Amino acid sequence: MKADLTYLREMSGGNKDLIKEMITIFNTQVEEFSRDLENHLERKEYELLGKLAHKAKSSISIMGLNDLAKELKKLENLAKERKDTDKYAGIVSFFKKETQSAVQELNNVLQKIDNYF
Repeated sequence: MKADLTYLREMSGGNKDLIKEMITIFNTQVEEFSRDLENHLERKEYELLGKLAHKAKSSISIMGLNDLAKELKKLENLAKERKDTDKYAGIVSFFKKETQSAVQELNNVLQKIDNYF
């Protein structure tokens, strides 16, 4: 499983309703983040791209997607300094791939939440 829900479990005190709500919010947010990251990249709005990477990093971290959180931190820093712009597309692509996989996993968790918590 890509997502590590340890932090979410601890933060929620194991409250299944809160966990369900957080997963549902996450699933909605990543769709928006994915679309907006692509739009900012396409328009070369690098400052906005970096700010959105920072914002997305919080949600990603809560779901325990640590490798992706590191990549978003890298994108945030690179975009802030407008460095290595050729790397941005790869990070955005990685974001989309990882979050699509995570959303599938988390939807499975929602269906079988009693087995996980």
